Formats: sequence, C-alpha cells, structure tokens
Amino acid sequence: MRERARARDGDLEIESEPGGGTKVRFELVLKKDREELKNGEPEEGKPGEEPRQRVRILLVEDHATVREAIASSFEREAGFEIVDQAASLAQARRILDVEPVDVAVVDLGLPDGYGGELIGELTEANPGAQTLVLSANLDRAEIARAVESGAAGVLHKTVHLDEVVEAVRRLRAGETLVPVEEVVELLRFAGSKREEEYAAQQAVARLTPRETEVLQALAEGLDGKGISEKLNISLRTERNHKASILAKLGVHSQLQALVFALRHRVVEIRE
Repeated sequence: MRERARARDGDLEIESEPGGGTKVRFELVLKKDREELKNGEPEEGKPGEEPRQRVRILLVEDHATVREAIASSFEREAGFEIVDQAASLAQARRILDVEPVDVAVVDLGLPDGYGGELIGELTEANPGAQTLVLSANLDRAEIARAVESGAAGVLHKTVHLDEVVEAVRRLRAGETLVPVEEVVELLRFAGSKREEEYAAQQAVARLTPRETEVLQALAEGLDGKGISEKLNISLRTERNHKASILAKLGVHSQLQALVFALRHRVVEIRE
C-alpha cells in the first residue's frame, strides 16, 4: 500500500497500539498542488538524472491580450517559466539586463522599433539563448530579415497558441525549425534585398532639391501645367526635370517614379 501511495506522489503512515486499534493516514498531493510545486522548483528527472531546469521565457508583444494568451499557454505546460513580459523594445532591454532568458518570443512590429534588434542583444546577454519570432507579415523579405538577424524560427501571429509552445519545445530539444538549405536561400535573398536598398538610397541621393519638389507635386496629383505653375518654372523645364528623375531612379514612367519615391519616403501623400 505504501508503494502505491508513493507512486501517486503521496505517503502512507500506519500507527498501531495494543488495545488502541490501528490508525492509517494517507496523504496525497493533488494535481493542482503538484503543478504549484513544480512551478517553484526544477522538475525531477528519472533516477540518476539531473533535475531538468524549466525553460525561461521572455514574451515581447505590444498587444496585451495576445501576450497574456501566449503566457497562459506556457503556464499550462510543465517545463516552462515566463520570467517576464514586455510591450516594447525599451521594456525588453531593461528585462534582459536583470533576468536570465533561454527563449524570447518576439513580435517584430513593436511601437518603438524593429523587434529583430533584440535577437543579437539576447544572445549577447544569454549565450545559447534563442529567439522565436512572431509577425503579422510573413512575406519572404520579412522572413529573410528575421533569419539574417539570428531568429531560430518564424511564425505568423495567427497560428494556434499550441504551435507557439510546441515550437519553443522543439527549439530547446535541439531541433531546427528552419531547414539549413532554406536558411541559405533566405540569407541570399536578404543580401540581394540589402543591395537593392543600397542602390535605391544612392539613386535618391542623386536627386536635386528641385527634382524632389517635382516628385512631391506629382504625389499631390498635379499635372505638368500644375507643376510648372506651382514651382514657377516653364513647361520645358518641368519636362526636363521629369526626364532627369526617370534616368536617376532607373524607371520608365512617372507612375513608377512616384511609387519609388513613396516606397523610399522621398515624398508623402498629403491630405
């Protein structure tokens, strides 16, 4: 009987006195209490093994509802500990200064910057730590940028919460979430995008202040006559400016030039 009690994390005591009968005391740790004990100390492994330390997780997500839902999912599972939560880069950095972290679950779109900036800072403060990235935008460029920054895995924010927990479990088990060949392709893609961005910045730098004004006038919906009147230049000069803009930006139409200028924040759409 005592062995059965201990098998259920309980204990059995038998007291017997002559003429006083026998007293049996059975103590059993309930499931809830057992989980609370595990949350306060390392999990026990098999006999002869070292106790397994819980995975210390930092959550970085600006939406409180999403963040708390993810935290609840980890707290329901054995082997995980939410060391802290942050809603911004600044908060996360303060936490990294004082808390040891094994895995950071990071949203890339934070209110004060790009969440990927935390990846290098995490591994610098906690060698061997890993980052699982969550993003609402998983186009190839976004994934490539995250992987290039050092993310161990990338998930869309709409995945089921169990998938987030399972991804962290797999990472700590030494599994690779992104195949090596895909990592290589993503790094090549990131390098290509970086070269394109550098070329675009060089093209923008070649624009004169007057050419930038012409682009802004285009963004405001003005035609050739409207631009010449607004900038007090002749129609011929206006056409020359447009031709120069197309050549410098490497595009073939006013529409392409305008899209380029908007994408690289040379101009803005004003109400």
